[in-house]
Amino acid sequence: MMGVVVLIFYIFSLLFFLFYSLLQGHILLAYKALKAKKNVTCDPDIELSNYPAVTIQLPIFNERYVASRLLDAIAHIDYPKQCIDIQVLDDSTDDTGTIVASQVTLLKQQGFHIEHITRSNREGFKAGALKAGLESAKGEFIAIFDADFIPCPLFLKKTLCWFEQATIGVVQTRWGHINRNFSLLTKLQAMALDAHFSMEQSVRDANNYFLNFNGTAGVWRKSCILDAGNWKGNTLTEDLDLSYRAQLKGWKIKYLEDVVSPAELPVNISAIRSQQFRWTKGGAQNFLLNAKKIRQSNITKTQKLQALYHLFNSTTFVIVFLMAVVSIPVMMLYGHEQSNELLRNIGLVFLLPTLILFLYYSVPYFSIEKGNKNFLTYLYHFFFFMVFMMGLSLSNTIAVIEAYLGIQSSFIRTPKFNIGSEDKKSVKNIYIRKKMSVLNLLEGLFAIVFMLAVGYELYHEIYGFLYFHLTLALGFSTFFILTLKEYFNTAK
Repeated sequence: MMGVVVLIFYIFSLLFFLFYSLLQGHILLAYKALKAKKNVTCDPDIELSNYPAVTIQLPIFNERYVASRLLDAIAHIDYPKQCIDIQVLDDSTDDTGTIVASQVTLLKQQGFHIEHITRSNREGFKAGALKAGLESAKGEFIAIFDADFIPCPLFLKKTLCWFEQATIGVVQTRWGHINRNFSLLTKLQAMALDAHFSMEQSVRDANNYFLNFNGTAGVWRKSCILDAGNWKGNTLTEDLDLSYRAQLKGWKIKYLEDVVSPAELPVNISAIRSQQFRWTKGGAQNFLLNAKKIRQSNITKTQKLQALYHLFNSTTFVIVFLMAVVSIPVMMLYGHEQSNELLRNIGLVFLLPTLILFLYYSVPYFSIEKGNKNFLTYLYHFFFFMVFMMGLSLSNTIAVIEAYLGIQSSFIRTPKFNIGSEDKKSVKNIYIRKKMSVLNLLEGLFAIVFMLAVGYELYHEIYGFLYFHLTLALGFSTFFILTLKEYFNTAK
């Protein structure tokens, strides 16, 4: 009886994973159709008299390595100084405040209106800082940049012209990656983000589906923020929360794929894991907050389905991880079923959604950096991309479960290193955590479990589950070994 139960659960998980991949396939086809059409643009060459007042908010917390780079980029934005109000929202507890204060003084001498705003506590974390700054913001529009971003000089001109449409409350630009080629880890993160920004956001924008402001490299209409209820710190993804509240109020988000805002990807495993944990848990928190509102809203059924799928995205990690756990007893019970070829090879069904995802991620992979990639290189990167995602499955599953149980956690910033693709410098950083956790030990344990499963399958010639278990074994091993290496490097 127990064997039947785990088999049913495994089949359900497989079907869910297949359904999820089909939705990704839909986005792929929609994006292909979208690219066949001519892009609609706005004219950034507006007259000086039409330049609206803009407040640029720079939320910072302990960013000693990149704060100066950010302020230097802001100083080079091509926009009249008299129309810009800059707020450095600095919650730092280290020497970042001193670095910022020095550069703020220099910018004031150059004629910029800039404030260095500090708080005595981090109440509400980033959302709290943005809300506090909004109280004194002078601009009609609010541009937001995280500390690791390097906005291009024409950023404001290329985004503000879209606000001629009165219903647009937000304009979001595509993230670029200054250290895409620094390591395999940064390349794999770039693959995931490029698919989101190039395809998913573009398709959602073109089809009038709900999409999200990504927390940075975008511009808000101040009245939209206030109308939607202002920033709130009750989730770990305040940007997603405000985006949905605004769209449920009737505001539109405009996404600009062709306007790129370069930024820095995390380069060490603890930073990647904590960032993914925050994004995943925040997504699940927003599903709980907004699912009922979406169902009861007067938007179309297609918009409701796409919005719910969007918010439920992070929960797929739970399904994948539980599928991984039950796949072992399923393999042990049914992998030897010579008389039933279907049961013996049921794990091969995993390859179908994997194929769809293979096609899905190939589009931005080959289009964003043309000329220096081939099929074999992509095959290599996609395999390790799947390994990377499987390695995240335990941590992200815990994130989702915590969200559904209402367990609160602090907003943990992602440490920045001021590293580009060509840099070969050490990635030592005073912000790197110097401890192992129970999670890390569990990753090591699961690495052993799935390695043994792979060995068992090779010995008994059970190949239906082999690819799935191999990516899990390599994923958990990679995360455990890199965490161990990081621990010993930082503990010296």
